[in-house]
Amino acid sequence: MDGGKAAKFIDELYEYYKDRLTGDEEDAEVMTMSILEELDRNDLLQFIQEMSDEELTGMVGLYILECLKAKMAQDGVGQTKPRNMLNIH
Repeated sequence: MDGGKAAKFIDELYEYYKDRLTGDEEDAEVMTMSILEELDRNDLLQFIQEMSDEELTGMVGLYILECLKAKMAQDGVGQTKPRNMLNIH
């Protein structure tokens, strides 16, 4: 992030909670969900409006990546699928 308002918000949020974090990815998920529950659509749009181009590109890129990964997982793409296995008795 290049220091836009969104980056500053994340930095402030991290500073506020860092002494309570365990380093577990679940901490970030819980914090994120808690914040999102407090925001409405207009708040989110304002947040996006204040993002730098780099922040916005990163956010949309991450969204696309996660959606593609979810679709790939849903369809089993990239997972090892059993081939015509011989029955060995």
